[in-house]
Amino acid sequence: MRSYVLGKLKDGLFWLQLLAALVTFALFFLLVEADASEYGWGSRGTQVTQIQEKLRQYGYMTAAADGVFGKKTYDAVVLFQKKNGLRVDGIVGKKTAAALGITLEGSISAAAYNESETYMLARLVHGEARGEPYVGKVAVAAVVLNRVKSPLFPNTISGVIFQAGAFDAVSDGQYNLTPDADSIRAAKDALGGWDPSGGCLYYYNPVTSTNEWIWTRTVQLSIGKHNFAV
Repeated sequence: MRSYVLGKLKDGLFWLQLLAALVTFALFFLLVEADASEYGWGSRGTQVTQIQEKLRQYGYMTAAADGVFGKKTYDAVVLFQKKNGLRVDGIVGKKTAAALGITLEGSISAAAYNESETYMLARLVHGEARGEPYVGKVAVAAVVLNRVKSPLFPNTISGVIFQAGAFDAVSDGQYNLTPDADSIRAAKDALGGWDPSGGCLYYYNPVTSTNEWIWTRTVQLSIGKHNFAV
């Protein structure tokens, strides 16, 4: 009887030890995953280099992109977060990365970032200007880029597009539609320097707009169903 009880106790201890090991492994895996999704002071590697390249591109950082997250990178991230209405913690997590126009998953080149931003802009054009003449689509894309350059708005494409209440297509989900070839081409033309709006920061449909404030803006021209204003 005693040996039977001892055997059962040993069996129970084995399963408890196995369960503890599995829990420990799971927690370790989660912590590794969490660490991989954020970059802060002391981080190193190609992802940090990509973050630095974007900060340099947007004028927040002049130091070389050396792949080491130190004080200069931290200060640049803090300034970027303040400018774009993000949580100011000096850490590049998913939200800050998205505002920079990059992804923290895997390793992609700077050229891929540009492609990503082009597609982001094309989705906005498709959601906002489907059915509009081609020049009107380019003008919508140009308004986004004009906002990026303006001190009144966030200074990244993603920051402008996802600014709260900025675009109906983002609010109602049309931004999530797959852009057609014309929308992609319009985004590329705007990124290439074509601005049919002449520097406008706003556009609206005078037939459907219910925003009283937008009617106070000075209209520069109309293209299709949209008025473009400053």
